[in-house]
Amino acid sequence: MVNSKVKNGELLFVKSVKDGIPNRDPLNDSDARRIFGEDDGRISLSDVSIKRDVRDFIQARFPDGGPDKNHFVFVREERSPDGKLLGRGSLADKIKERSGATGTMQEVLCQSAFDVRVFGAVYSVSKESFHLTGPVQFGWAHSLHPVETTYVQGTVVMPSKDITVKEQGKEEGKTQGTIWTTYTLPFAVFAMPGIINSSIASETGMTQQDVEYLLQGLWYGTQHRQARGRGIQQPLFLLHVEYKKDYFRIGYLEEQVKLLPGREDWLTGRKPTSVKEVKLDVTDLAELLNKHEADIERCRFWLNPELQIIGEIPGEQAELW
Repeated sequence: MVNSKVKNGELLFVKSVKDGIPNRDPLNDSDARRIFGEDDGRISLSDVSIKRDVRDFIQARFPDGGPDKNHFVFVREERSPDGKLLGRGSLADKIKERSGATGTMQEVLCQSAFDVRVFGAVYSVSKESFHLTGPVQFGWAHSLHPVETTYVQGTVVMPSKDITVKEQGKEEGKTQGTIWTTYTLPFAVFAMPGIINSSIASETGMTQQDVEYLLQGLWYGTQHRQARGRGIQQPLFLLHVEYKKDYFRIGYLEEQVKLLPGREDWLTGRKPTSVKEVKLDVTDLAELLNKHEADIERCRFWLNPELQIIGEIPGEQAELW
C-alpha cells in the first residue's frame, strides 16, 4: 500500500477551539478572520494555518528527515549559528546536505521534502527557479455557526524595564507590569475541505505513505502546535474519500454537514461551550456518499470519542494512529 499510486481524493476535517482564536487577522486588530461579514457571523481559518500545523508535526516527528531521509520540511524557520534567519536557498541547501540527494534542486526537494511533494513550492534562487503546484489543496475552514469574539485585557506582573534605586532611596524605572489586550472566543467548531489530485501527485512524487502522514498531520498537528493565543484545539472528525477515477470528485463535502444546536442558539446566551454540548449531523453527507458508491474506491473516517454524530458514514471507521 505504501508504494501504490496515490488515488484522486477528497478530505473533510472538523476541529474545535476553546479560549482562543486559531487564526488572527492582522488587518482587523488581530481579531478573528471574517470573510462572510458581521451579519453572517461565521469566522474562518486560512489554508496557510492548516498547512503550518501539518508541517510542524512532520518536522517534530522526523527532525532528521526520517529513516529514508525523505521527510524533511522545506518551508520552515531555521537560523544560522549567528542567529540569522535562513532564506529559501540556504534552507534548500541544508536539506540537500542532510539528505544526500543529488540532481537539480527541484529533484532534490521532491525527493527529500515532504511538504514540497504534498503542498508544492515556489523556488527562485540564483540560476534555478521552479513553481510546483501541490497535489493537496485545502479550502478555507469556516466555523459551522456564528461566532462572537470578546475583547479582554490583563497585566503581566514582570516590569518591562529594570528598576534602579538612587542614593536617596527613590526607585526609578517602571515598577508596574505591562498591560496586554487580545480578542478571544469561548468555543467554536470549524469544517475544512481538501482535495488530493492524483495526476499532480505523480508529478511531485507524492506517495501513499505521504497521504498517511498527511492525515496524521491534520489530526495530531492540530494538537501539537501550541500557542497561548491560538487556544486549545482538538480534532473531532476526519474523512478521507478515495475515488476510482483520476478526474472525478464529488466536491463541497463540507456543505453536507451541520452542527447542532443550530444558528439561533449560537446567537443567544445558550450558546454551547464544549464538544459535549454539540452534535455533528452527517446524514446528508452519508446520503451523498451512498449515492456515489460506484465512484468510490475507499472511504475512511476518524472520530473523536467525545463528539456525538447523527447518521452513519458508509465506510471504515479507522483507529487513531
